[in-house]
Amino acid sequence: MNKVAKTKKELILDAARRLGASRFTAAEIEQLRRRIIADHGTEAKTGADYIADVLKAAGWKVVQSQQEEVEEQFEEEFEELLHFRTLEDAEVCLTRLDELMRRFRAHKEPTAVERVLEIARLGKRRAEMIARNTKVTPAKRAEKTEISNWFRVWLEAPDAFFDWLDVRKKSPEYAERFGRADEALEA
Repeated sequence: MNKVAKTKKELILDAARRLGASRFTAAEIEQLRRRIIADHGTEAKTGADYIADVLKAAGWKVVQSQQEEVEEQFEEEFEELLHFRTLEDAEVCLTRLDELMRRFRAHKEPTAVERVLEIARLGKRRAEMIARNTKVTPAKRAEKTEISNWFRVWLEAPDAFFDWLDVRKKSPEYAERFGRADEALEA
């Protein structure tokens, strides 16, 4: 088959095979677009979205945004982070979010840090939603209000959060509403 008779799809797939990438980000797609124009002239010119669609349809891995790339790379890390039925579960969740955020900051991965913050904001919204649900028991609603407050404080001041939480759990109001934090240790 000569160059003239090939369709744009075939040109894209041929160029992708020659590039040899295992997945295609926006940078690889732009490289493909330029290579096709360089090899076949302006009549072969096509947009990045079309190239991405052709690659996806052919079964190639396409990651078009940095956010998608981070989500794919750290999917296991983010999976099941927001399962908190109790105050203790919420504390474990926030501890894990904090660990991830610090690790991503240390590795200078701002998109991953933003993803952790998005997950924390989602956790806060979920807790607020349950706290407002009149079908939920008053005790569970109070617990979810407390959890949403924890998420708020962590989002506002992650470096101070765990010291704040220790003080909060020792407060008379907390003990009255949820029992003393050290009762579990005495049992």
